[in-house]
Amino acid sequence: MKKNAILIGLGLLIVLVFVGNASERFYRLNFIDQLSAVLYDYSLQLTMPDTLDERIVILDIDEKSLQEEGRWPWSRDRLALLVDKLFDNYGIAVAGFDVVFAENDESSGLKILQRLGKNQLKDNAEYQAVLTHIRPQLEYDTLFAEKIKNRKVVLGYYLSNQQEKSISGMLPEPIFQPGSFKDRPIAFISWNGYGANLPELQRAAASAGHFNPIIDADGAVRRVPMLAEYNGAYYESLSMALVRTLIGNTNVLVHFAGDGDNDYAGLESLGLDAVGGTLKIPVDSNVATYVPYRGKQGSFRYISATDVLHDRVQPEQLNNKIVLIGTSAIGLLDNRATPVSETFPGVEIHANMVAGILDQNMKQHPAYMLGVEVMWLLLTGIALSLLLPRLSPAYAMLVSLLMFATTVGLSLSLWQYGDLLMPMANSLVMISLLFALDMSYGYFVEARTKRQITGLFGQYVPSEVVEEMSHHPESVSMKGESREMTILFSDVRGFTTISEGLGPEELTELMNEFLTPLSRVVYKHHGTIDKYMGDCIMAFWGAPLPDTQHARDAILAGIEMQATLDALQPHFKERGWPPIHVGVGINTGKVSVGNMGSEVRVAYTVMGDEVNLASRLEGITKQYGVGIVVGEHTRNAVTDFVYRELDHVRVRGKNEPVAIYEPIGLISEVPQVMQDEVALFHAMRRLYCTQEWDQAESQLTKLQQMSPATRLYGVYAERIAHFRKNPPVADWDGVFVFQTK
Repeated sequence: MKKNAILIGLGLLIVLVFVGNASERFYRLNFIDQLSAVLYDYSLQLTMPDTLDERIVILDIDEKSLQEEGRWPWSRDRLALLVDKLFDNYGIAVAGFDVVFAENDESSGLKILQRLGKNQLKDNAEYQAVLTHIRPQLEYDTLFAEKIKNRKVVLGYYLSNQQEKSISGMLPEPIFQPGSFKDRPIAFISWNGYGANLPELQRAAASAGHFNPIIDADGAVRRVPMLAEYNGAYYESLSMALVRTLIGNTNVLVHFAGDGDNDYAGLESLGLDAVGGTLKIPVDSNVATYVPYRGKQGSFRYISATDVLHDRVQPEQLNNKIVLIGTSAIGLLDNRATPVSETFPGVEIHANMVAGILDQNMKQHPAYMLGVEVMWLLLTGIALSLLLPRLSPAYAMLVSLLMFATTVGLSLSLWQYGDLLMPMANSLVMISLLFALDMSYGYFVEARTKRQITGLFGQYVPSEVVEEMSHHPESVSMKGESREMTILFSDVRGFTTISEGLGPEELTELMNEFLTPLSRVVYKHHGTIDKYMGDCIMAFWGAPLPDTQHARDAILAGIEMQATLDALQPHFKERGWPPIHVGVGINTGKVSVGNMGSEVRVAYTVMGDEVNLASRLEGITKQYGVGIVVGEHTRNAVTDFVYRELDHVRVRGKNEPVAIYEPIGLISEVPQVMQDEVALFHAMRRLYCTQEWDQAESQLTKLQQMSPATRLYGVYAERIAHFRKNPPVADWDGVFVFQTK
């Protein structure tokens, strides 16, 4: 009886824990949230229609469009032509831009022509007349604004939360003015900045909406805030703006729980008046709506933007359609993780939202579902707490399984037939724990420190480092701090060209084939992987654990990364893949490291000028035809290597010139003939910097004979030839200036 009493008491305590978690008032259990997300994803995947919605078309700025029309952003006169064709030639119903036009378009050259008209040609009447005549044709922003004016065009913009408030462009008129909800306890997602469109474009557009999703802890997009708060006012999402524009810019109605006179009066839904009735948009406590994904990518027709520009699209494919203009191109970085795919175009998220609003098939989680979940937890929890200690193991398992199945069946029935979201993670975990408690009394003991550190750093550092951190937790900090560290960037050369020749699945497989071994090299040399940016790896040394050899470890990692890729080339050739080559940039210096981000998502990362310089160094490896470039601080920190001093450069974003070096290898391992070649190159560089072109060229000829395939020598040969014809200024310091990143 004593054992039963203890088990009943512990069982009721477990019930109270999960009731408290479900109430969302006292605390949140992260693993329950994660499990809820997984169960939500499975429920969604089981019930998606997986059909093609013909009403909505995604006009895709895809790789084909970039290849034919040039890199993004395109000039606004081209976009003006695109708008004309969409509305005049194809008769679309409404257009929404999943891009921001935050900067003036000066690609026409008008600014330069006007400067000439004010200076050198100010007295040239003929020039002034021609300039006056052609100016309207070259004011691309004005031209674009004229084309979207009086048309159903909805622009997009983003809201941001940064420590330093960032504001650009012009916001549209808010849907609700400040103070509209001052007496309502609504947890709007608030932002302190925005990146919006040029005022000229915003005033011409029919409407605009934000395209900020809510990114859950696992990085997936499941919800979109229909209203977001900035500076006390409330702004609508892009999807809601599109539907409102489509049906005639109707007012947004609000519906509160109860009769509207209650103190609680929680916001349950928004409404849009339309022909045939009100379109209801259910919202949760954050005034967000669950995205009603129809299926994986391709649930809507994709048409290349370039095909519209060149009239290669059948009229019926666009006539009277809702058109969303966005991108699926990997290089434009608008892909998101979602419950249906790890890489999903952001523009298709908006398409799913528009379709859901029109179809009225969105899942809802009204306030009263919290009460339903709590009551179910109490009912099942108390029953099992009292019953299980009195049952044999076989009957206890049978009863627990029956309660488990009933919970799943109830939740799926509400989902499928009532469009209601009843979270079941609390109930399922509670049932499992009550059964486990009964079966193994006193069994569970938690090792909290190691699990917390693994959760925080397991995705960044190798397991052996996590193990060491768990033994010395006092050395681990997530707070921002300044440290001397070494940062490495590696990026595949010509990746856009490579990706164009491969399908999505093969491209994903190729990336895994080279990112995995390169990541292992970083781990082997005690590095921390900051992030993957497409085909780029960013890593750092010196955190979270101190590392007195961080610069040396980074150089060794960079050299081994090159060797690892060389060893993979035969395998790539067997698979029919092109050869993969990476450039590696390494820099050492003081940086800020810690947990950084926003209220929506944070990451353990590094920031600072030295990080930016490392990225620039990677970018210029291809200019010199070398695999690795390190900064002078890195070179000074590791003195037992042979380095080739490549140049003194001024990179974009830095005023002071920096010396850049190529690490050849350990002094003890580099052959003497190679050391002699490096010494000869340095001698040539000294002659080059003192403008002794003949002697420098003579040394360079010897170098080219020693290593004909070394592109670096060709670079200097071209420079010397250039300076012979175009001598540098008298006080030239030998510094080469890079104008691009």
